[in-house]
Amino acid sequence: MGRAIYLITGVMASGKSTVAGLLASKMEKGVHLRGDVFRQMIVSGRADMSVLPSDEAIRQLHLRYRLSADTAITYYNNGFSVVLQDNYYGEELSRILDMLTDYPVQIIVLCPNVKTVKKREKMRGKIGYTGFTVEALYADFMKETPKIGFWLDTSKQSPEQSVQKILLHFGEQ
Repeated sequence: MGRAIYLITGVMASGKSTVAGLLASKMEKGVHLRGDVFRQMIVSGRADMSVLPSDEAIRQLHLRYRLSADTAITYYNNGFSVVLQDNYYGEELSRILDMLTDYPVQIIVLCPNVKTVKKREKMRGKIGYTGFTVEALYADFMKETPKIGFWLDTSKQSPEQSVQKILLHFGEQ
């Protein structure tokens, strides 16, 4: 895999964190950058996203994307490949790509089926689906997200198998 910024997205519980960490570990100099860490750094005044997000929640989401992009660029400019993972739904995928326009970006969209997402959500140590259903978010994600990059149905794959598919797609192994 050539040095690049590998952007991984998908609905919550699609396997982004697990796959991103494994993928970064396969690189000579790899960084796993979790966009959500910037949300978690806000210790007071945080406005979380919801079905009907406030203007402040959207502003904080865009701040998180800006911080993620700037951090990815800094690592890239210092010789690292970066696996950047976050929830880039619909037009937000284009927004983050605009922030990375001068850099080589490879898009990876994890899209396991609804049944698999529900199963993974139950197994996680956190709850992401509050105020909306897996089915609704999944349907919106599939309808609204631009069909660009490498879309991978990971429903019947282990994280290791998913990483192998990604490596094959981008010319490794």
